[in-house]
Amino acid sequence: MKAIKPMIVLFIAVAFVIIMIPAVLVLPFSNDKTSGQLTEQLEKKVKNEGKEVAANELSSVEVAVYRTSAKKIEKLPIESYLTGVVAAEMPADFEEEALKAQALTARTYIVNQLISESRLGLPDGADVSDTVMHQVYKNNDELKKQWGSDYKSKMQKINKAIKETAGQILTYEGKPITATFFSTSNGYTENSEDYWQADYPYLKSVSSPWDKEESPKFYNKVVVNAADFEKKLGVSLSSGTSIGTVIERTSGNRVGVVEIAGKKMTGKQIREKLGLTSSDFDWERQGNQIVITTKGSGHGVGMSQYGANGMAREGKTYEDIVKYYYKGVKVQSSNKWLNTMTAKK
Repeated sequence: MKAIKPMIVLFIAVAFVIIMIPAVLVLPFSNDKTSGQLTEQLEKKVKNEGKEVAANELSSVEVAVYRTSAKKIEKLPIESYLTGVVAAEMPADFEEEALKAQALTARTYIVNQLISESRLGLPDGADVSDTVMHQVYKNNDELKKQWGSDYKSKMQKINKAIKETAGQILTYEGKPITATFFSTSNGYTENSEDYWQADYPYLKSVSSPWDKEESPKFYNKVVVNAADFEKKLGVSLSSGTSIGTVIERTSGNRVGVVEIAGKKMTGKQIREKLGLTSSDFDWERQGNQIVITTKGSGHGVGMSQYGANGMAREGKTYEDIVKYYYKGVKVQSSNKWLNTMTAKK
């Protein structure tokens, strides 16, 4: 037992030293005021389809909008611009997933426009106008006037759609798409080449059965004086009730070509000359008047807004919606293009 005691003493001494040394080392600093800390300042990131986009990159790119009525240019951050576009282009009482799909198309459009060199029809310094020539845009003052007491709730809903798709755009084979959209289909969307003579592989006709039930714009009827009808189309009508023959239809079941009194015109030409809501039309003569009935509203190419809302009501996500109306596209970060635009400044 006596032989063991020195070993115990030695063990206690070593343990005491091990415990006390760290305390001794820290003690000289314990009363000093903190003059420097290791801080952490990370950029806030926005989740994006498994990728991330820096929030400051989203706000660093400005859009110069030409306000056509005021004849002045309004500059604002890209995401603020998108709020004004989505609010102006789609009813705020639409489903959230439909609003997100609209946010995605609007962001894709403006990114495409900003990286493009084309500024045709715009004054110097402007990137886009606030009309259907580009995308309709309204600022906060205009929206407050339009929405009145509903402004706060509707703006919150729009902002949520913008935020939850922040930085996302639609691409095809690695490039931003021409993300066209319109109000209401006639039951189908249109091939791009059938309307614009530009063949985009992702803008192909698809069935859109939701529009008929969803949209108050599905049917429309207008009455045109026979003399105005002749003048606008450059034709002479016979005295009979029959007016022309549809000799061709598009993949989207719209009027492709009509022959009237020996003259051939496309459905698009007739729509534009007569100011019709759609190129899916029918008409009949009633005395000195031509009664024209149309189905759908808009050019019919790309995403149907009322169709998108119908899909959202059925539980489809915004990604489901855009990938249905734009064939073969991907939802991708806009980081690459935003960096390019920022570098140009």
